[in-house]
Amino acid sequence: MKNLSSKIILFSVILILGSCAKERSPVTAWEYNNPKNGGFEVVPYEEQETGPGLVLVQGGTFTMGRAEQDVTYEWNNIPRRVTVSSFYMDQTEVRNLDYLEYIYWTSRVFGTNFYDVLKKAMPDTLVWRDRLAFNEPYVEYYLRHPAYRDYPVVGINWLQASDFCAWRTDRVNEFILIREGILNHTPTPTETDYFNTDQYLAGKWQGTVVTPLHNMSPDGGDRLVRMEDGIFLPRYRLPTEAEWEFAAYGLIGNTIGERITDRRLYPWNGHGTRNPNEKFLGQMMANYQRSNGDMMGNAGQLNDAGDVTTPVYSYWPNDYGLYNMAGNVSEWVMDVYRPLSAEDKSDFRPFRGNVFKTQKRDVDGIMISDTVHYDKDSNIVDIPGMVRWRDVSIAVPNDNLDERRNYKYADNINAFDGDNQSQASSLTGVLNSEPYDPNSDKAESENMYEYKKTSLINDKARVYKGGSWKDRAYWMVPGTRRFLDQRQSTAWIGFRCAMTRVGSPTGLGKK
Repeated sequence: MKNLSSKIILFSVILILGSCAKERSPVTAWEYNNPKNGGFEVVPYEEQETGPGLVLVQGGTFTMGRAEQDVTYEWNNIPRRVTVSSFYMDQTEVRNLDYLEYIYWTSRVFGTNFYDVLKKAMPDTLVWRDRLAFNEPYVEYYLRHPAYRDYPVVGINWLQASDFCAWRTDRVNEFILIREGILNHTPTPTETDYFNTDQYLAGKWQGTVVTPLHNMSPDGGDRLVRMEDGIFLPRYRLPTEAEWEFAAYGLIGNTIGERITDRRLYPWNGHGTRNPNEKFLGQMMANYQRSNGDMMGNAGQLNDAGDVTTPVYSYWPNDYGLYNMAGNVSEWVMDVYRPLSAEDKSDFRPFRGNVFKTQKRDVDGIMISDTVHYDKDSNIVDIPGMVRWRDVSIAVPNDNLDERRNYKYADNINAFDGDNQSQASSLTGVLNSEPYDPNSDKAESENMYEYKKTSLINDKARVYKGGSWKDRAYWMVPGTRRFLDQRQSTAWIGFRCAMTRVGSPTGLGKK
C-alpha cells in the first residue's frame, strides 16, 4: 500500500510538472514564449470574437444570379454556381441613430479644424425631394428626429458607406483594447490623438497605456498589441455582391445534409409575399410597393405598415437571422458593376473591383500619415491620423510585380472585361505598363462602354442589391442587380456592414 501511495504521488508530480512545461515547436523543438530562446511568442487563441451588431453567415456553394424571369432583358445576372466563404453581416441595415453617432464623433474630432471631413460624412437629406410631391417633412425630420432613429439611414453614397465601415472598425478595436485593460479611454479625442487601427499597428500611436503587454524577446520591456495576438477584429466593410446575395437567400434553412431541398425566390420559402403561417396569415413579409400608388395599403388595414421605410427590426428575419434582406431599402455592396460579371468573376469568393494597394512609405521605409491629401477636385481623400495608401506599381521595385503570376498591375476592375489591356493580359499574361489612371476622366472603361453616350457604366458604377420601399416585388429577388454611380445617393438605398470570418468557417463554439 505504501509503495502504491508513493507511485501515485510520483505520478501526480510528473503530471503537474508536465502541465507546467512550456509548449514546444513541433518542427524545431525550441520552447515558445521563452526569452532565453529568442522570445518567439505563441498566444492562446480559440476563435474570432463576434463584433457588435453582427451575425455569422456560414458560407457554402449556391447558384448565384437570375432566379426570376429577366423582365429588363439586360442579361446581367446569368446563373452560375459559386462558393462563398463564411463571413459576418449586420443583422439589420445601419440606422439613422448609428449614422448620427458617426457624425457626432466626426464633428467632435474634425469639426473645428477640418470641417471638410465632417462635410464629407454628411448624408444628403435632399434626396427626399420630389418635384411633384410634398416630401419636405422627410428632408427636415427623417435623419434627426427620434421618431426615425431606428429607421435605415438613406442619402448615403457608396463612398460614405465605406468610410462609415472604416470608422466603425477603429471604434470597435479601440473599445476592445479599453475593455481588455490595455488602453485608457480618451474622452475628448482630437485629430492628432484619436485611435486608428492601422496607425496603432504601425507603432505610430500608442495612446495612454494602462496595462502594457510584456515583450518576450531577450530585450524585455513592453510592447503594443500585434496582429498575431488575435485581439483586433478584421475590418468592417461592405459585403461583396456574392456575399449579400448568399446571405439574403438564407438557404441554410432548407438544407438536409448536403442537399438543398427547396430553392428560394425570396429570402423566405414560397412564391408569395404574404405570410402563410396561420398565426400571421396574410401579413406582408417585407416593405415594398405593391402596385401603382399603393405604398402601404388601406387605412385600418395597412398591408406593410410603411409609407416609406420601416424600423430595421420590422417583419421576420431569414434563416440566418438577418432582417429586411428584401424590401425596406436597397443596399450598397462592394462590387463594381459590369453586365457580364457572372461570366468573368472567379467561382470562389467572386468579386469585381480589386485595386491592390500598399501603405505609403518614405525613403526610410516609415509609413506616411498625419497629412491631409486632396484629389484633383480638392476633395479630401486621406484625413489626418490615417495611414496613407497607394496603388502597387510596376515602377516600384519593392512591389515585385515583374515576378508575380497572379496579378501584374494594381487596378483590376476591368480584368478580362474586353478592354485592350485585359485582352492583352488574357493572351500573354504579361503587361508592360499600368492599364490606365483610375482617377482619369478618360479611363478605358468609359470608352469601352461609351459612358454618358449609350450607358452610365464606368469604374465608379457600383452594384446595389435588393428591393426597397418604392420597388415592386420583382426587385426583392436577391439575384436581381442594379447599379448607381458611387458618388450618388437616393432615398431608397441604404447599407449594412460585413466582416471577414478568419479561421474555421463554422466556429469552435457559440459566443
